Amino acid sequence: MSLTSTKVFTLEVMGRHAGWMTDACALAAEQKGDAPHVLLLPEITFDERRFLAKVEQAVKRYGHCAIAVSEGIKGPDGEFLSASGLKDAFGHAQLGGVAPIITNLIGAKLGYKCHWAVADYLQRSARHIASETDVQQAYAVGRAAVEFAIAGKNAVMPAIRRLSDSPYRWDIIEAPLSAVANQEKLLPSEFISADGFGVTKSALRYLAPLIVGEAYPPFKNGLPDYVRLQNVAAPKKLTRKFAV
Repeated sequence: MSLTSTKVFTLEVMGRHAGWMTDACALAAEQKGDAPHVLLLPEITFDERRFLAKVEQAVKRYGHCAIAVSEGIKGPDGEFLSASGLKDAFGHAQLGGVAPIITNLIGAKLGYKCHWAVADYLQRSARHIASETDVQQAYAVGRAAVEFAIAGKNAVMPAIRRLSDSPYRWDIIEAPLSAVANQEKLLPSEFISADGFGVTKSALRYLAPLIVGEAYPPFKNGLPDYVRLQNVAAPKKLTRKFAV
């Protein structure tokens, strides 16, 4: 079969062991058939046969297939699909990019013309499209951190506590570092669709409030005009060390 246009697009997003960001990609689909059509989550073992069947089904039904894939998906052997063989400073396996691996697989097995991209630092620094909820929570967490430090509190961090989904209500609480440091919060099973390639209504209900509201920064000469911090160090208050 000769294809003259791209049929499959794969976007690689962060998520070594937890698929929160990949799951959130589903918010882009406003109605049935909208992208993304396939989510690859690190909580679900990658099954090549089932995945290719899902992609082929989407292309036949919608004319194209958009995929969001977590960087840390693993095969049946428990190994990262994109492991480079190197280790970072913390001893974690360095991942070499799963999007091209997935794309090459689709091209080789199904013959579709594919394209891939990696969001990379846009996921961490795209303040120009942050939601109002996100900005409010970021300022609240930062303010609480300063207040904790001024009060001389130790071995704690600010945490956002959800009080209700609708209306969305939340507050800031103290979280002991011993309870959160080096801990991972995986996607709960009730957030993952039965076939493992999508999300549930419970997931959308949880995620939807987090993207509500527009809060664009001021612009100058066509570029976001960000605040420039003075970076003046405050006097040290804590004297004792602590272990997590």
